[in-house]
Amino acid sequence: MKQSALALALSALATAAYAQSTDEKLRILQQEIDELKAQMQKPSPGSVGQAGSATTISGYGEFNYNNYKSDTRPTQADLRRFVFGLHHRFDDRLTFHSEVEFEHAVVSRDDEGEVELEQAWVNYKFSDAVNVKGGLFLIPLGILNETHEPPTYYGVERNEVETRIIPTTWRELGVGMHGLVGGGFRYDVGITTGFDSGKLDDPSVGIRSAHQEGQLANAHDLSAYGALNYRSRGLLVGGGVFAGNTGQNGASNPLLKGVDARLTLWDVHAQYKVGRLELQAVYADGKLADADQLNASILATSAEPFAAPNRMKGAYVQAAYHIYKRDKLDFAPFVRLEGIDIRQQEDPANGLFQDPANHERITTAGFNFWVHPQVVLKADVQRYRTDPTKDRFDLGLGYMF
Repeated sequence: MKQSALALALSALATAAYAQSTDEKLRILQQEIDELKAQMQKPSPGSVGQAGSATTISGYGEFNYNNYKSDTRPTQADLRRFVFGLHHRFDDRLTFHSEVEFEHAVVSRDDEGEVELEQAWVNYKFSDAVNVKGGLFLIPLGILNETHEPPTYYGVERNEVETRIIPTTWRELGVGMHGLVGGGFRYDVGITTGFDSGKLDDPSVGIRSAHQEGQLANAHDLSAYGALNYRSRGLLVGGGVFAGNTGQNGASNPLLKGVDARLTLWDVHAQYKVGRLELQAVYADGKLADADQLNASILATSAEPFAAPNRMKGAYVQAAYHIYKRDKLDFAPFVRLEGIDIRQQEDPANGLFQDPANHERITTAGFNFWVHPQVVLKADVQRYRTDPTKDRFDLGLGYMF
């Protein structure tokens, strides 16, 4: 009876949580489920463990189709992501969370697929206001980085502000503290590994290519982050900052020994839901210091030199309207306007120039159609002002559980 009651309670909780899915983090839902299990003192059906402990499975994935207007880019279908997570509650306070991601369906020497450990961290809950975590976890900047399951965002492809400026999905190894404080505020602070500018190889995505992903991360220079978010009745307002040196004492490029190459990346974001209308906006801004010295190191070691990024900023605004909602079905058209500006440290004497494609404006219009709160069909059209070869029609199918 307790197991049946728990299954019904979990189902009700998941359905209720979906009403706030785009403004509630997946880990908050997991925490609520864990608390419910603690009250029942029994593992859920399909989980394993002793009374008072439980192991649960989660997952998400997406299948995408991109049909480009230009013949210079191939039309493709892709199993973009397949992700599963294992979560374990040792007791009422101590939990473990993990996710493993497969990209592009096939992983071999001759294919483009990847396998990545996206999260692996332990959390100890002293109280709602004080949680301590350690391991590989997501950095709380923007909206998408922590809430990136396909049913929780609009559009087939993830927005470019939160992939080219904020390098979603972005995780670091470190320790942190987070919790809920009075009045609807949630904080998250910590110390982690950072970027390695000696690994830069693609300025079109800002600092993203210097992301170390917890893979033998050079850690001479650590970073610090902090985020604060406020939620109240359909409203989310917040922001975050991440800062640290990226030279890593020349670990990846000896010419950067003693070079700070300090990165400061921050954002502000907001969501608002009223009736059937949803509004969302993000602004992100970053600076990478010592670009002249980065250029010199790139010139000396790269087969195809490029000008180092020294300023990255972007913003988007988005509106969606749920024109049909009945039972589990939900149909919502949306439109999103984005702007990307990645500035590079030009050096004309050595042939290093700004790439005009790094100043881009993107318009995306389409719809999300949820056939179940955790399964979504998507379609959209995207138009690029600077590089129209990227103009395309997209279809997608996404899920989470």
